[in-house]
Amino acid sequence: MGGGPSTEAEREPLLVPSHPETNTQPVFSRVYGRRWLVLTLFSLVAFMQGMVWNTWGPIQNSAMKAYEFSKSDIAILVLWGPVGFIPWLLFMWLMDKKGLRSSLLLATFFMLLGAGLRSAPLGTPVLRRWLIHGGQLLNGLAGPTIMSAGPLLSTTWFAPDQRATATAIASLFGYLGAAMSFVVGPLLVPAPNDTLVVNKEVVSTDDNIRERIQLVLYAEFGAIAVLFGVVLLYFPSRPPIPPSVAAASQRLSYRSSICRLLSNVRFLMIALAYAVPTGVMSGWAGVLDMILTPANVSQVDAGWIGFWSIVGGCVFGIAMARFADSIRGMLKLILVLMMAGASLASTWFTLTCLTRLTHLPSTAATLYTACILVGIFINSSVPIFFELFIETVYPVPEGITCGVVTFLGNLVTGLLLFFLTFYCTDLSWLNWCLTGSCLLSLLLILFFRESYDRLYLDVFVSV
Repeated sequence: MGGGPSTEAEREPLLVPSHPETNTQPVFSRVYGRRWLVLTLFSLVAFMQGMVWNTWGPIQNSAMKAYEFSKSDIAILVLWGPVGFIPWLLFMWLMDKKGLRSSLLLATFFMLLGAGLRSAPLGTPVLRRWLIHGGQLLNGLAGPTIMSAGPLLSTTWFAPDQRATATAIASLFGYLGAAMSFVVGPLLVPAPNDTLVVNKEVVSTDDNIRERIQLVLYAEFGAIAVLFGVVLLYFPSRPPIPPSVAAASQRLSYRSSICRLLSNVRFLMIALAYAVPTGVMSGWAGVLDMILTPANVSQVDAGWIGFWSIVGGCVFGIAMARFADSIRGMLKLILVLMMAGASLASTWFTLTCLTRLTHLPSTAATLYTACILVGIFINSSVPIFFELFIETVYPVPEGITCGVVTFLGNLVTGLLLFFLTFYCTDLSWLNWCLTGSCLLSLLLILFFRESYDRLYLDVFVSV
């Protein structure tokens, strides 16, 4: 595709009228009620993958006390998520050749195996640490499929006026799972203290913390086991009849798709606009407790701040996706407004954390508001970015396109967390990275020239 729109030949649908000599019968398309069940199953798997990935950040103080983890250990546990994207080309090939069902089954199996390793009740501290790290890595290997398959699912199962909404739900439920861990972890796992009195007896805090963490790990393992069984029993790759012309159209091959993406300057520009802020945001949110500790914010309060920032982004993102479905061709404008808001909110948060220099009021209310606004604007932009990617590079398959951009986003997250393992004493530089990434994204979007090739196919080709 290079820097221009797709050709007329690439827009030709695979489905043709049954009587080509008259050419009066439209191509038949249909949407099925079961599409909501498929979307629900996928979203629940994404929810658990995000929750497992973010298990340790919200309870980092308790984990360091109970398992003798260092701050570098916590950063590495979060880092395993981006590391799981290293073999992303293999997972994208599997999705392109074998379909959504095979890809999701493999991803859910990785999650099941990883959750089992993490919850193995072994008493040896060294072995236990290796199992926890191995479990986090296996959960990370599910990431390439979970984070990139949402647009493929929406195109395969949903009509054009519901695609952005379905993409938002499938893409943001993983973030919602990460948000839930901000609440579940601090509420179930006590903060570290010297002693704990239970039934008038002094109990070791370390033992109690380990028991509570084990309870969380068991619960996550049980939920993933149930989801794996359901996906194994029922999760079709595609409906019998496609819901739109775009869903049935000829797509490029795997190799041609990769070459087309890497040579498309417009795609690389908007991919960078997505990958930098979302990648920095993921790493920043994964160690939010560590960032807020110098501001005298407790582990529980930091968990609630992280929770509402992600939940707000998910709710706002679904609402904006529904708006994009009703008024098409406005994706760039929506992204400009979102990233402008993210730039202002992240600047406010960064300056508030430097209250000794800026003399801005650093209260719980200001930290809550600024952090939640950052999460709302950045997280809600994800499905809008995905839809714009698909429109820009169509007819490249959705799974491959989103696989490339999610790999880039996780590459940014991985680099950020890698540096964090060396510079973990003063984390104010992370806040400046977040602000700079939002400003860079806003600049790239302003200079981006949008096109809607897939929308052209659905609107101007008779169905």
